Amino acid sequence: MTEQFDHFIGGRWTKPAEGRYFDSVNPATLDVLYSAARGTQNDVDKAIDAASDAFRNPSWRDLSQTKRGHLLRRLADLIGENAETLARSESLDNGKLLREMRGQMAGLPEYLYYYAGLSDKIQGDQIPASSPAILNYTTREPLGVVGAITPWNSPLTLTVSKLAPALAAGNTIVVKPSEHTSAAILRLAELASEAGFPDGVVNVVTGYGAEAGAALADHPGIAKISFTGSTQTGAAIASSAASRFIGCTLELGGKSPNIVFDDANVSNAAMGVIAGVFAAAGQTCIAGSRVFAHKAVYDELLERVKERAESIVIGNPVDDDTELGPLAFEAQRDKVKDYVKVGVDEGADVLTGGRRPDVDLPGYFYSPTVLTGVSNSMRVAQEEIFGPVAAIMPFETEDELVGLANDTQYGLAAGVWTNNLSRAHRVASRLEAGTIWVNTYRAMSPMSPREGFKSSGMGVEHGVEAIKEYTRVKSVWINTDEGPVADPFVMRG
Repeated sequence: MTEQFDHFIGGRWTKPAEGRYFDSVNPATLDVLYSAARGTQNDVDKAIDAASDAFRNPSWRDLSQTKRGHLLRRLADLIGENAETLARSESLDNGKLLREMRGQMAGLPEYLYYYAGLSDKIQGDQIPASSPAILNYTTREPLGVVGAITPWNSPLTLTVSKLAPALAAGNTIVVKPSEHTSAAILRLAELASEAGFPDGVVNVVTGYGAEAGAALADHPGIAKISFTGSTQTGAAIASSAASRFIGCTLELGGKSPNIVFDDANVSNAAMGVIAGVFAAAGQTCIAGSRVFAHKAVYDELLERVKERAESIVIGNPVDDDTELGPLAFEAQRDKVKDYVKVGVDEGADVLTGGRRPDVDLPGYFYSPTVLTGVSNSMRVAQEEIFGPVAAIMPFETEDELVGLANDTQYGLAAGVWTNNLSRAHRVASRLEAGTIWVNTYRAMSPMSPREGFKSSGMGVEHGVEAIKEYTRVKSVWINTDEGPVADPFVMRG
């Protein structure tokens, strides 16, 4: 019998208000993994009520900042203890490599340890005043209930990157995970309860974006919404948040350039291209899907990337030797297939890939694909494909390259491959992207802030800066002079 998950609200499993469930399918085998509660407005209302009650409850409201850190550390320990189960759950749900998920789970506790350490470093300042009788100081306070809508490509990592700073700051949270990857997030909420977080501090409502997601994003009971996903949905969420004057953090799409100069180690750069666009089957917002290679090394890079792409082992993501699993669901596979066709229709050539690979599984597989003959104005160079498709284009000069790299609505990340230190700094300063990697790609740390430029988002995730996203500043003025007020019509400082 298929396992069935309810919502996790107020510290307990809660059946969906309308009694409906939906299936989650293994994208490699097409087997049904489990069914999850199909949330609607009523379920979101319950979760917001539980989170609001928990925010006001002394068991959370009056908990010291240091003790909040203790809870985060305990949750981190529990994730470490359950790392294999969580990794397998994500791999089965979204088709990412089990060994990659094991690596992510090994690093995930570090996010919680980091913010646990910051929890009692959240403080204000004393502000100089014009009179010695005036004491002016600031405090940083939690916002209230945070709504978090998280995607299917790295569900636990991207959820924890929101949950950890939100809880460290003293907020409560309602998470709506992707309908494609609910199980691991529900298990995370259960572990938070086991760690000792009071009931209602961490809540999860599962369901579809148009139903549960929209209800959460538009709910008057939230003080902030944090979303990772498509630019189109992010724009709608930002508009809704702005109309209610609440905070909004968005990590959205990308069309990141991966740039190889003529003085680069071409062998390393080729591996960086492979890592940037074929790892995770290209299903990552930071995918280096636009590759720019200097004409002097273009042919060599192309041959190296083609050779390695054709040797990538495609198969079941839970097998240790697999290097590329399936796309996460059928519509995503079809989207990738359609984009390759669009590229060919626009004049691009398929150097390798562009088809379903020969793999003895019925799932949503697509071959690593390299497109040549691409101009930067083509749709395949401007629109996010979110799959294992790289467009490799030549350039001649640094100025030309910077213009091409920045000629996109997105600005999430970029890679630069060069052995020239001056060029590395110079180009990094000119690229319009929130994260720049030099001679590496896909490096990540909870300590390093991430911000999307242009249509890639707004607000900061990771680092000390993320704490500010989940707090508000209060300025307090105290007049210590007990004498009479000299003139009630004069402003004082």
